[in-house]
Amino acid sequence: MSFVRNTNDFRVTQINKPVRIIRSDGDFDPITIPDLFSRVVENYSENPALAYLEQGTKKWKFISYKEYKEKVDKIAKVFIKLGLKRFGSVAVLAFNSPEWFITELATIHAGGVITGIYTTNSVDSTQYVIENSGATIVIVDDPKQTEKVREIKKRMPHLKVVIQTREPYADPKDGYYTWDELFAMDTDDVEEEYRNRRADIAVNECCCLIFTSGTTGHPKGVMLSHDNLLFVAKSGCTFERMETTKEAIVSYLPLSHIAAQIVDIYAMLFTAGCTYFAERDALKGSLARTLKQVRPTRFLGVPRVYEKMQEKMIEIGSQQNCLMRCIGSWAKRVTLQHHMDIMAGKPSSSFQYKIAKKFILSKVKLALGFDRCLTFATGAAPMSAETKQYFLSLDIPIIEIFGMSECGGGHSFSVQDTVSLDTIGKGLPGCQSRIRNPDVNNHGELMMRGRHVCMGYLDDVDKTYETILEDGWLATGDVAYIDHEGYIFITGRLKEIIITAGGENIPPNYIEQLVKSELPAVSNAFLVGDKKKYLTILLTFKTLMASDTGMPLDELADETIRWLEKLELSYTKLSQILNNGPDPFVLKAIQEGIDRANKRAISNAQKIQKFRILPHDFSIATSEIGPTMKVKRNVVLEKYRDVIDSMYQ
Repeated sequence: MSFVRNTNDFRVTQINKPVRIIRSDGDFDPITIPDLFSRVVENYSENPALAYLEQGTKKWKFISYKEYKEKVDKIAKVFIKLGLKRFGSVAVLAFNSPEWFITELATIHAGGVITGIYTTNSVDSTQYVIENSGATIVIVDDPKQTEKVREIKKRMPHLKVVIQTREPYADPKDGYYTWDELFAMDTDDVEEEYRNRRADIAVNECCCLIFTSGTTGHPKGVMLSHDNLLFVAKSGCTFERMETTKEAIVSYLPLSHIAAQIVDIYAMLFTAGCTYFAERDALKGSLARTLKQVRPTRFLGVPRVYEKMQEKMIEIGSQQNCLMRCIGSWAKRVTLQHHMDIMAGKPSSSFQYKIAKKFILSKVKLALGFDRCLTFATGAAPMSAETKQYFLSLDIPIIEIFGMSECGGGHSFSVQDTVSLDTIGKGLPGCQSRIRNPDVNNHGELMMRGRHVCMGYLDDVDKTYETILEDGWLATGDVAYIDHEGYIFITGRLKEIIITAGGENIPPNYIEQLVKSELPAVSNAFLVGDKKKYLTILLTFKTLMASDTGMPLDELADETIRWLEKLELSYTKLSQILNNGPDPFVLKAIQEGIDRANKRAISNAQKIQKFRILPHDFSIATSEIGPTMKVKRNVVLEKYRDVIDSMYQ
């Protein structure tokens, strides 16, 4: 039976300390993850829980909830046998897989704490997470990651065990195991210890560490409790009216990020749904194939995933004959108007929309694998209004989920056909919002409070007390305002606000999006101007990415090539544009786009005066963006310091 450990603390920094739960009227009763799992297995033991493509045959193999639970119990006891202590950490450095899920739940069942590590992390970054989490066991999925960890293990005595889930480890030594070897271990001697630990787990204790992506310095270990995770998952399921035993999703976003864990693991537990695992190269092209096979009922993607879909569909549309292009344009136009009318409060029962939906857009959804998808959601970074409008024209309204690691990934959900494309919606039931230190326009820092707010940062008292106030309010660092109906609008980041030499406060995201909307070939626009007399901007063109390394290539993306063709230029490589100084026709077109963006600027101080084209696009591999696709502003400012300085000489 789940229980709450007594405490009056709203914030803690030690992994073995409980935290106070902020209850609201009508909230569901807190429950531990093991108790929820047992309840689901008891009622839906034969239902499919996990599905993966079998190597070789490429056929879907299913794991029932009963089998899922048996594997979790076994691995939990194995972890105890291998030395996992109460509140000890197990780290996972692997792509999404059944083994990832089993490891997470097994760790928590054993009274431990799960820690995810991005597979793209360098050796030093990986070591930082392992060292700070105190992980004694690390799960990897292939020899490449094993070698990364082996280098670290020599320097870290507390790291005792490395387990490889896929190909057998080539040179097994003491402390290295394969996944299959774990199931052959005799765990009878830890059975009683396992039962005792299960009985001792409280809902308000830490069970998960999420290391922030580190866009401003070293990552911080966000401590999340059973109640943090399950409150957000349950609230999201209720808000989206998810149906028990009828849900299917595709797991492909990194599980080191809180949003993927909430949706892929815990929302599926609440609904007894089935999670299908995408292939390892999902974000390099195979996701489209998986979506067609699975036909998910819900889909979550970061903005860049939707943008890639948009680019591909535009490319396909451009290759159709004139008649089909005209029909497609008509269908998108009437569908977008239908949704915009509803958003404006105008009743819409357009006959043209009904025709377009039934005979054209239904086929588009079927081709994408979205014919039974009820929710399309995005998060982790802002999505442009242009991308939202494009998908609205396909009858695919995308809802915005706003949250952060520190609030379990979810605080507010926008709704389909909401009042504005710019709002992040209202706080979920039980999630409080307010604005701290509002200015004359009622813009200030967004604060949030509720059962979703994290426990604190691991071993970091200063950051914890700076971020979580003594009464449980969490400072988000986002500049926002709340309208009279309770809708929240984010306008910028406190730490990213540019303060010019003239004292003007400028949120860069708004201006960057203006420029990108005028220049479709631009992948990243990076505004500069802090403590400067005027604003400048760094631009990158959309290029192809290497499928194996993720490095930006010299070959231009199709959208960039089409933009250049309109300028009567036939370049196919970025180097052709930049060699011997950027092409003057390209410079002229960019300047014209910036001029159009400047006309929409709020003030003269917010107009861009100069720009530079960078030699390659931003990427994880070249360090300008993190695993959640957010730009690391401090890295860009340092890396391109000379380029920036040239615009102020």
